[in-house]
Amino acid sequence: MNKSKAPAEIPAKAFELYDQYAHGTIDRRQFLSGLTSVAVGGFTAASLLGALLPDYANAGQISFNDPDISASYREFDSPDGHGKGRGYLVYPAALSEKTATVLVVHENRGLNPYIEDVARRLAKAGFIAFAPDALFPVGGYPGNDDTGRSLQASLAPEKVIADLKAAAKFAKAIDKGNGKLGIVGFCFGGAIANRLAVEMPDLIDAAVPFYGSPAAPEKLAQLKAPIQIHLGELDKRVNDQYPAYEAALKKQNADFEIFIYMNANHGFHNDSTPRYDEKAAELAWSRTLAFFNKHLQSSSAL
Repeated sequence: MNKSKAPAEIPAKAFELYDQYAHGTIDRRQFLSGLTSVAVGGFTAASLLGALLPDYANAGQISFNDPDISASYREFDSPDGHGKGRGYLVYPAALSEKTATVLVVHENRGLNPYIEDVARRLAKAGFIAFAPDALFPVGGYPGNDDTGRSLQASLAPEKVIADLKAAAKFAKAIDKGNGKLGIVGFCFGGAIANRLAVEMPDLIDAAVPFYGSPAAPEKLAQLKAPIQIHLGELDKRVNDQYPAYEAALKKQNADFEIFIYMNANHGFHNDSTPRYDEKAAELAWSRTLAFFNKHLQSSSAL
């Protein structure tokens, strides 16, 4: 990540404004006006804007041509959605036996470079990863998050959900998979991980939502998969939804765990933005890999 964008130097209110803008609560004009009002310590509204937006060139952990992985784009059928979908498929390069597959679901802006990098990290750790792009029906991720966010908002939500469910079915049956499917998602994708775990109980074998809205409590009776939930302490918008959800999970005797990372913002795992918290992100990721290994790869899971 670009170390010049240190989170400690950016006013906390600016992160709050960015979260509101990124999730459609305020428009760009309101966002910039708000940044003007909190620009202190040598920042201007323009420099705050530049600091808050993703910097993919200085992020990324696994190169697309890393010799330990093999990556390509694959299309899949989505008869209940937009007809066809496409995603980023990454295999471990030296795959000598079957392994588990993990569906990686992006935020509310399409399959950006950060999410592709997450898929590569999973393949590097020995999983097959498939990351669908909800924006494929409108040309795919457009190269910047602002346009991607607008494009995703323009799509019919029920068709987006149908496409992602079709992606899950495609991933479950993928060549060299061991028949086990995990799902990990971030923000919008975290909500999808929660939702698909309850709506596709015979397909999803383990779910890891990062700071995503909970599933509908009335559907929890269908839940079979274990869930590992990751939340940032400062993410009030999402966290306020979880006390009732946690109570519902307990009532259902669900297999779940919730981790809250102190002083971490919404999006703390995304290493392309200043919300990134390296310590929290690395701990959450190590827990994610251990969780998937336990429930998807162990002899007891097969």
